[in-house]
Amino acid sequence: MTEQTANGAAAATEQEAQFSLQRIYVRDSSFEAPKAPQIFRQEWKPQVGLDLNTKHTQLEGDFHEVVLTLSVEVKVGDEVAFIAEVEQAGIFLISGLEQGAMAHTLGAFCPNILFPYARENIDNLVVKGSFPALMLQPVNFDALFAQEMARQQQVAGNA
Repeated sequence: MTEQTANGAAAATEQEAQFSLQRIYVRDSSFEAPKAPQIFRQEWKPQVGLDLNTKHTQLEGDFHEVVLTLSVEVKVGDEVAFIAEVEQAGIFLISGLEQGAMAHTLGAFCPNILFPYARENIDNLVVKGSFPALMLQPVNFDALFAQEMARQQQVAGNA
């Protein structure tokens, strides 16, 4: 959008925000069943532990890579039944956002897009390992982002 100035020249106004998903891909995945095949003979009362992490890197220009890592460790009693990990990544074109909106987009919005893909990949690994399907519960990335921002403000206030 342009506006005419007093001398007739066009001046560019505020840049419009732009968001575009370019690619979603698996960056890394692994599956371990250290107690197989003995674990299959035990009563299946799993204890599921989930570790979730996100990171982002600015690529050239307005392109950003966001990586969502899901690590799942399932135990039966004291023994590890399996460990499954997926690094689900995406390349996003993001421009025209102010700093706070950019942080939220990279820290919550993009991971929210990646999560269903990561969840499906974890489930596929688990099923291919001959264990019962594992459908992880949805994650509220907005709440996690807000908690992290509050933690960072508290740390900055105590410094």
